[in-house]
Formats: sequence, C-alpha cells, structure tokens
Amino acid sequence: MSASAPAPPSPPSPPGGAPRTLWLLTDGKPGHRSQLEGLARALAALTPTAIHWIEAPPPVAALKALARRRFPPGADLPAPDLIACCGHPTHLPALAARRARGGRLVALMKPSLPLACFDLCVIPQHDAPPAGDKVIATRGVLNTARTDGAREADRGLILIGGPSKHFGWDEAGLLAQLEDILAATPAMRWTLTTSRRTPASTEAALEPLRARGLDLRPFRDTAPGWAMQELARSAEAWVSEDSVSMVYESLSAGAATGLLAVPRLARSRVSEGVAMLIADGLVTPFAAWQTRHHLTPPPTPLAEADRVAQEIVRRWG
Repeated sequence: MSASAPAPPSPPSPPGGAPRTLWLLTDGKPGHRSQLEGLARALAALTPTAIHWIEAPPPVAALKALARRRFPPGADLPAPDLIACCGHPTHLPALAARRARGGRLVALMKPSLPLACFDLCVIPQHDAPPAGDKVIATRGVLNTARTDGAREADRGLILIGGPSKHFGWDEAGLLAQLEDILAATPAMRWTLTTSRRTPASTEAALEPLRARGLDLRPFRDTAPGWAMQELARSAEAWVSEDSVSMVYESLSAGAATGLLAVPRLARSRVSEGVAMLIADGLVTPFAAWQTRHHLTPPPTPLAEADRVAQEIVRRWG
C-alpha cells in the first residue's frame, strides 16, 4: 500500500465492547497539543476511546519508518483505529504510522503535504480550505474549551497576548482600554492573565491595576488548563486581538467576548478570520463596546471539536 493510500476501514466497535484506539502524534507545541486533546476529549465523549500520545520522531527517522513499513514509537501499542496529527513535523511520522499499523489518518490544520495523503483534513476557514469530501472547514482551530462550567454572571476574564508577525503592540493604548473597561464594569470581578508573548514592560505596567481590584495572574504562575477552567466560569471575556486562538476558545466556552484592539501589521488570513467573527456578530470590538458598554454572548457556543468528532464517528463507526 502506498503512503498516501487510505487504510482499510476498521470494523465498528460493538456496544459496550472494546474501546477504539486513538493515536495522537504531537510535536510538543502547546497549541497543537491542545487541538489534539480537544478532538480526543470530544471523541471519548461519543464512544469508548483508548488514547495514546506519541512524540513525533524527527524527519529522517520518519522517512526510514515510512520506507520500512515500521513505526518504532508505536511498536508496543495496540493498532490504531484512528491517528490524528497536528503540526507540520507530525505529518511524515503520521503517514509512517498508518502505513505500518493501519487506521484512518486525520490532520488538524492545513497540512504541508497533499490533502490526498490523509483520510480527513480539519482546516480553519481562514486558511481557505478547498471543498471536498476529505475536508472539514472549521471556525478557528479545535480546542479543549467546554461550556459545562458553573458560569458566574459577575466573573470575567481578560487574556493578553503580545506582538506577532500579524499584529503589532500598543502598550499605552491597551492600558487605556483596560482602564475604561474596569471603570465601566465596577460590579464585575475581573481576572487578567498574560501569555509568553507579553512584553515584560506590559506586565510591569499592568501591576498598578491590582489596586483597582484586578486579579492579575501572569501566565508563568498558572497551571496547564487554568485558562480553560476560568473561561468556563466566566460570563464575559476580553481578548487582545492578536490572541486569535484564545478568541475561538472564549467563543467555544460560550463567554460574551470582546476584542481589545492592537495594531494590525497587514491584512492576513488571521486578521480576515477575526473580521469574519466581527461581521457575524460573534465578537464585539472595543470601539463598538464603547458606545453601549455591553458584550453580547454568541447565539450558541462554538463546538467545533464536537462537530468534527461527530463527523468522524458518522463516517467510520
């Protein structure tokens, strides 16, 4: 069987029988791992699933494994019914894994290899995915955000990013927006967390806001998954526009979401995705919020991981 040929379908699991085996190939990046975990959780909620995480081997090792029809990282694991990968370094290892052990292969995000190499590709709309039976277009990337938390009407979360290749940074402008939000919402209990991209000068400039009642939690002082738990509890969230993944996570958690303005360096697929959310009324830009001091929750929370999991089960049992 060639590396791009689909594997034979796996037999359906009997009701209450052995769980489906899911291999998750990761390159170790937290954002990619979060996407895989979101899919795994959604699948496990639908059908018994045995989940196995595998660190993707380097390219040379992956090529050797592909040629030899062997996949040493999974040698001691049960054969997979489904293999999911996320991140360009995982694509060759995932093909090697399927060639050696079978199973269906799902790529999260637009792959660097031809789509025909995969049984299914889950691609955000802002990446302009082609139409086809092998493609599911999603609102943003998959994530682990859930709506089953005990939401509190007076609790809010502020998520601050930093400069990136798509967005610049205006520290004074950001602080002015936060001052306006705190002044206009005295009944809200706001928690703010930063990210790895947040400049040290911005973190220092945020410190005086503690005196205004802001609970400041630098990212280094939070545990993995903390932000997702806070989003599930929060009625409202503000996200700096550069933190695109967190925007989608906030919407997936069902929070009324506002966008803190940061400079856009150029028109890009990422900024276009944010513009689509604004046009559809799913998020409120800061400038629009200033006119009415109100954030509108999404009509229904985004549940893209659930939707993709349901489609996988529909297709393959």
